[in-house]
Amino acid sequence: MRPGYRQTEAGIVPEEWEVALLGSVVKRHNSGIYKKSELYGRGCNIVGVADLYDIGSIDGQRFAEVPLSAAEQAKHTLHADDLLYGESSLVREGIARTVHVTERGAGTAFAWHTRRYAIDQRRLLSSYAYYYLQSHFARKHMMDHAIQTAITGINTAAYFSCPILVPPIPEQRAIAAALSDVDALLAGLDRLIAKKRDIKQAAMQQLLTGQTRLPGFQGEWEVKQLGDVATFHKGRGLPKSALTPYGAEPCIHYGELFTHYPEAIETICSRTDDSAGAFRSAANDVLMPTSDVTPRGLAKASCVQLDGVILGGDILVIRCDSKLVFGAFLSYTIRHQEVQILQLVTGTTVFHLYGRDMAKLMLSLPSVEEQIAIVRALTDMDAELAALEARRDKTRALKQGMMQELLTGKTRLVKPEAANV
Repeated sequence: MRPGYRQTEAGIVPEEWEVALLGSVVKRHNSGIYKKSELYGRGCNIVGVADLYDIGSIDGQRFAEVPLSAAEQAKHTLHADDLLYGESSLVREGIARTVHVTERGAGTAFAWHTRRYAIDQRRLLSSYAYYYLQSHFARKHMMDHAIQTAITGINTAAYFSCPILVPPIPEQRAIAAALSDVDALLAGLDRLIAKKRDIKQAAMQQLLTGQTRLPGFQGEWEVKQLGDVATFHKGRGLPKSALTPYGAEPCIHYGELFTHYPEAIETICSRTDDSAGAFRSAANDVLMPTSDVTPRGLAKASCVQLDGVILGGDILVIRCDSKLVFGAFLSYTIRHQEVQILQLVTGTTVFHLYGRDMAKLMLSLPSVEEQIAIVRALTDMDAELAALEARRDKTRALKQGMMQELLTGKTRLVKPEAANV
């Protein structure tokens, strides 16, 4: 054991750190009693349990303007440094998600299935507790104590029985500040990614309709039906069980069109040894799923840029005249014209899209050279977005590593002799 550390029921921790149950530092707590719908139109901000799943702090400006009497306000609105968690969730992973109420969040009303509590700030800072309750060890406690019925719940005693490591206040403050800086970086990346996505959508609207022309291109665009410039085929077979990491042949399963492939497919992620009776791609083919439980799922298109890839069943293959249509341009156009695609979908519980219906799709086509230039402009934007998303993912991973180190005392931000100052 390293000098300055001791063994506890929570593991090896710095000597000056306390191990306490969360409930031992709670001063007051109560649950919301109103449904969120009962508070709309009553003059204050309102937060419900569903709002807690993807936020870290409540600033009062995210939520709809919805009056409580003075007595109701005292009991059912939030104060700065309160902590709030969900007592129930439709998904197990959502149970007991805890958020920290900032100054800006004071006055926000909280609805039923949420519980507010205040803790003794002389022993445990809310900003530190918020991060500790995100840690995998705290989350494991919540999952182990969750009650599974029609929905997942956790009772107050189980939630407050969570063990928590309590460093001296100066060290708590330093840990919370460090992790808050990473959260600020993540929030900035999220805003930048959202902005870049908006820019891409605007560019698609302008470029794919000819409202804006790239330098060097002019002339009228031709309006054609897709059936005039393409033939339609279907993939065959290929159940998911036939996919294998080391198969002899590259292949595409129709489910991957929903989840994996963008507008242009340059690298194949799956392989198979099942090639009997296979239908194979020709470079420039555009692939679409032919069935889904939601109609919007069918407005997906990806251009495979490789010959000989095995294409599975439930894949519609649009094989274009390469002198008139650049496949990736068609993929971008289909995704952009979702409203028109949805008008071609049939079905009720399961929705379908057939080649004979896609043949009716109306297209505005510039020259192939201009189509290629438009695709290059859009793929450059996609590459920039992908780089930003990768940076965000690495930053999230870094935060998880920092939490593991800082919240267990393995890495110290405050020297032990200064921690108690």
